Amino acid sequence: MIKKEPGPQENLVTVTFELPDTIWAESVELMGDFNDWGRKPLPMQRGRSDEQWRITINLRRGKEYQFRYLVNGSEWYNDWDADRYVPNPYGGDNSVLVL
Repeated sequence: MIKKEPGPQENLVTVTFELPDTIWAESVELMGDFNDWGRKPLPMQRGRSDEQWRITINLRRGKEYQFRYLVNGSEWYNDWDADRYVPNPYGGDNSVLVL
């Protein structure tokens, strides 16, 4: 699930990314244009009550971002709630977030 809310500044949007608890994992990282595909790690945290993997970040309004979830350091997942998908150079698709 992706939740978009007004950010702390007019040019920012606060975005919460969530993966359901049905995704069994030891670790989940959010990877995308916004963190140079992992050069600046964005590890997701598992909720105590609902056990969903979650992270909230601020991104610039008026842009599109490609992203995916890296599960257990080796499995790539897209988000079912992405605004759209685009092919990536590895024969798969990337999720796209439009702000």
